[in-house]
Amino acid sequence: MSSHLLSVDSLSRDHVDHLLRVAARMEPIAQRRQVTRVLEGAVLGNLFFEASTRTRVSFHAAFCRLGGSVCDTTGFTFSSMAKGESLYDTSRVMSGYCDAIVMRHPEQGSVAEFAAATHVPVINGGDGPGEHPSQALLDLYTIDKEFTRLGKPLAGAHVLLTGDLKYGRTVHSLIKLLSLHDPMRITLVAPPGLEMPSHLIDLVVSRGHRVEQRESLADDYADVDVVYTTRIQKERFTAEMSEGFSLSRDFTVDRAFLDKRCGRDTIVMHPLPRDSRPDANDLDVDLNGDPRLAIFRQTDNGIPVRMAIFATLLQVEELIEKDLRPVRWFVPGRVGVDDAPF
Repeated sequence: MSSHLLSVDSLSRDHVDHLLRVAARMEPIAQRRQVTRVLEGAVLGNLFFEASTRTRVSFHAAFCRLGGSVCDTTGFTFSSMAKGESLYDTSRVMSGYCDAIVMRHPEQGSVAEFAAATHVPVINGGDGPGEHPSQALLDLYTIDKEFTRLGKPLAGAHVLLTGDLKYGRTVHSLIKLLSLHDPMRITLVAPPGLEMPSHLIDLVVSRGHRVEQRESLADDYADVDVVYTTRIQKERFTAEMSEGFSLSRDFTVDRAFLDKRCGRDTIVMHPLPRDSRPDANDLDVDLNGDPRLAIFRQTDNGIPVRMAIFATLLQVEELIEKDLRPVRWFVPGRVGVDDAPF
């Protein structure tokens, strides 16, 4: 892996496997059973020029669990870039303050431009409709853990990607990571105009995977192992697309869809946030408490995976085992009231 994490394109299968192994070693720390101070004295610059809750706080918590400190910047209007400062200048200035930088920006390619001005490790926290590599890594980590629990191999798996496949940067990164593995079947279901970019489909097919595109969720998906659904990114629509756009129930993932169309062990994932309003036609809240719903196990997995990214980029992964001690505070057996027993 290079000194930055800007795209999953920079990751080989060996790099991915290594990161997931390091993430597994981070589990006791992420689950608040052990403490490390291996990054004590290090400072993270958490630069989010686009709205975020989960990703920003997850990176923040991951760095803190390794013993580091975090400086947060949120929003564009309060930054110096609103005064005309270039990405180059912002990058050089922040690099003088921080030992690692996470950046989210609404424009695709902006994080790579920012990283080109510094040798301090930069992690892409999402660049418009481009990529979200750390989310894809935690998604793959979640799939691997869920399959291990169910005794399933990843090779030959059937993964359904649905929702906004055009602007949903998480699926752009995830489908690339999936393509590094042994051949599997990937089914794509998107509303008209929000289909997966053709160059990504061509890449996956060229690597030996079977890709099928369908028009709705009204078909039989009994052999699907993973349903990965995404929110419609209306904030990225052009004015022409926004006019008259509506989403039917044909694209809603709910209990009725799972019970009628899918198998008993189908895993449901979503990068969040999900739109919980009744007419949103996103991932339905009627699945809350269903053990097939993996979205909160998914978010929990973001901490060890992002810890692994920091530990690898800052080259401390081999020091952590020597720097562990038990936690001293109360930790609940389960974090959420609806968490599955496993």
